[in-house]
Amino acid sequence: MVALIQRVSEASVRIAGEVSGQIATGFLVLLGITHADTHEDVNWLSKKIGGLRVFCDTEGKMNLALADVQGDILLISQFTLHASTRKGNRPSFIEAARPEVAIPLYEAMQRALENELKHPIQTGEFGADMKVSLVNDGPVTIIIDSKNRI
Repeated sequence: MVALIQRVSEASVRIAGEVSGQIATGFLVLLGITHADTHEDVNWLSKKIGGLRVFCDTEGKMNLALADVQGDILLISQFTLHASTRKGNRPSFIEAARPEVAIPLYEAMQRALENELKHPIQTGEFGADMKVSLVNDGPVTIIIDSKNRI
């Protein structure tokens, strides 16, 4: 499971022209799920995201987590994070999980992040054609792969 996390001052997602999710200060999390991912990956990654200290304290140092700044999360499914470009110019998405595996894990991640933050998060819609907008604050962008824990 791969999460591309962007610290944002605002982010939103539109589906069919309508705003589906919107946040101010927080994280836009693009989540890529593979066929090998499990609930163990969800649990580990949600704790990592919830505890990530990348917001500035009073001294300007990245030392605060989402809860410290009362931040939100916009969670978006993103199978293209598992694109392989080894051969040719057309990416292969063979490592991305099929919907029957990915949807339950995506929903589990939503619940796990809500438990970490102690309040609901915003989401897109799995498999939908989404238009994501954001203002990357910093910019700060971090990639976390649950298979690279060491």
